[in-house]
Amino acid sequence: MNSLNTAIAFDHNSVALDAANVTTLPQSGRKTQVLASPQELRQQLPLSAQLAQRVQQQREQVRAIINGEDPRLLVVIGPCSIHNIAEAIEYAERLATLSEQVSEHMLLAMRIYIEKPRTTVGWKGLLYDPHLDGSADMAQGLQLSRQLMLRMLELNLPVTTELLQPLAASYFDDVLSWAAIGARTSESQIHREMVSGLQLPVGFKNGTDGSVGIALDAMRSAAHAHQHFGLDAQGRAALVETSGNPDTHLVLRGGHQGPNYDAHSIAQACSAMRKAGLDASLMVDCSHANSGKDPQLQPQILQSVLAQRAAGERSLRAVMLESNLMDGQQALCDNLQYGVSITDGCLGWASTERMLLAAAQQLQQS
Repeated sequence: MNSLNTAIAFDHNSVALDAANVTTLPQSGRKTQVLASPQELRQQLPLSAQLAQRVQQQREQVRAIINGEDPRLLVVIGPCSIHNIAEAIEYAERLATLSEQVSEHMLLAMRIYIEKPRTTVGWKGLLYDPHLDGSADMAQGLQLSRQLMLRMLELNLPVTTELLQPLAASYFDDVLSWAAIGARTSESQIHREMVSGLQLPVGFKNGTDGSVGIALDAMRSAAHAHQHFGLDAQGRAALVETSGNPDTHLVLRGGHQGPNYDAHSIAQACSAMRKAGLDASLMVDCSHANSGKDPQLQPQILQSVLAQRAAGERSLRAVMLESNLMDGQQALCDNLQYGVSITDGCLGWASTERMLLAAAQQLQQS
């Protein structure tokens, strides 16, 4: 299997697994391997005071946009999933340069998606299988994922991800500026409780059927304090008490009946949010069901969002785009093409750059 081109040095021994850390439970059908705790990983790969301050500043920028206090457009953009560190860094370096050019009208934040929800089975992401061979080296996956996020911060890019496994969130939530809860997990009480304790803006996606009710319920739940079962920083079982997260919003990603980024769908979503006592703050996911998973349609969807904003629809405050170095997607194999997604298809860099530069000009004129 094609090995991961890491481009980041790390100490294999720092979280190495040995026979003493592997336990097979009799008659349980499973075995366990001890991993570093969130506290241990943070100590091995610390967030410097300078970068911690940067994260706080980036969160405040995202929060201001989501809450309608900053008129810029938040653009969460990057590969559908990260499978090659060198490719991710090259993409990020290009995005950081572009970000400086469009910063007056857009805040570009990079997708570092290290977990992938699977309908049945398949590659679950860098966190779970960094070698792309089913070896499940999660110790290395944890370390590579955090190192990559720290590298993004050094490039002054806000870091975003989808939080799929709540137990993994504590390894990374100190470096994130925004996070998503996916269409399959917005209904999960565990995810709502987790979000209630995060100190960053979070977007809940509408359900896979296209309905927004589940996401609105999730936003209301996450805004409240909770007491729930969880883990402490040392990885021990603990009672977790949260204070609630007021900085959530709705992500429209389409559904089984088709797209929901058109003006009628936006108006319906805004009405439903107001009836639920929520601020009408929307992100449009230009991929997934909104594009019919055709990445080449994403610029068209972005154009619709920009046109609606120009017409006065200020609830549209953010977009999400799946973009990579090269167009399209490829199956996981021994000889992977550089810069091409191995999950959902993405828009290549050349088209991405043209699209965002044109969008910045349109925003300037509106």
